[in-house]
Amino acid sequence: MIESEIDSEVDVSADGKQLGYLRLAHSVHRSAYGWIPIPVASIRNGAGPRVLLMAGNHGDEYEGQVILSKLIRQLDPQDLRGSLVVLPMANFPAAEAGLRTSPLDEGNLNRSFPGDPRGTPTQAIAHYIESVLLAEADYMIDLHSGGSSLDYLPAMLTPWEEGDPENARRKALLDAFGLPYALLFARDAEAAYSSSAAARQGVTSLSTEIGGAGRVTPAYLAMAERGLLRLLAEIGVYKGPVVTESESTPTRYLDIRPEHYVFAPEAGIFEPLAELGDAVEAGQAAALIHHPQTPGRAPTPVSFAASGLLLCKRVPALTCRGDCLFHLGAERSPPA
Repeated sequence: MIESEIDSEVDVSADGKQLGYLRLAHSVHRSAYGWIPIPVASIRNGAGPRVLLMAGNHGDEYEGQVILSKLIRQLDPQDLRGSLVVLPMANFPAAEAGLRTSPLDEGNLNRSFPGDPRGTPTQAIAHYIESVLLAEADYMIDLHSGGSSLDYLPAMLTPWEEGDPENARRKALLDAFGLPYALLFARDAEAAYSSSAAARQGVTSLSTEIGGAGRVTPAYLAMAERGLLRLLAEIGVYKGPVVTESESTPTRYLDIRPEHYVFAPEAGIFEPLAELGDAVEAGQAAALIHHPQTPGRAPTPVSFAASGLLLCKRVPALTCRGDCLFHLGAERSPPA
């Protein structure tokens, strides 16, 4: 395997708390011998579970960046048994710019695994995460949200295959995190997502969708912060205090399938006819796409193709053909 061209300022095999950067060489007009600084923290206390925590996979998803920034400041090695490697801005060029994709190469990190150590900056970052960091991890938690174009109810996601011996472990992690919704999707070890990278490395993975809309929602943030500590305690890497959600309702489990996505059939102004948390039926009116540039033209109606719970809704009203407007989930019984 070709070695990564990223150098780390921290030694993840050493005990203690180390803060620094992954240095990706980047020669440009402004800086002939420069490097891209990808923030990283390593917190380790002897042998134990090894966990990779990641946010900023998409740069306009802010909740996870805030959560992991707080965690880096708050945790000390004595709080752990094992190790945490934390990437609060995994695709740093995208996160610095507040964009879903990198302004350097238009790279979408969560569509770039397993990456290429000699490729574009996003490809090189993907290669390092999969081939170096995940190769030394037991668990990966990838914190996402809806970013600037989507708004999500707080949900956890994990690959799921019926009969998989890992299912009991995955359910224990989902229950410990305790967000209102858990989305189960078919595992694809050949795909370019971080969850696929984890699967290729034999790493148990879980990700989130926590709010979005280009903002940070305090209630969602607090819920996810408490849940992440409970999750780390369930893994066995964190041994500090946790907060139990005294008034929480049981997690609702949902399947997600291709027919649960609703896309704009034309460009125009998006008027939603359903809201987050609504239970909708197949054939129900979902939205109107208005065309004010053509006086007198009727709006284009959009319907739901499947029944389910509305988990995600587009934020910007101005919409192009092919933009995602909604995302549903089909309720299922909690897995055994």
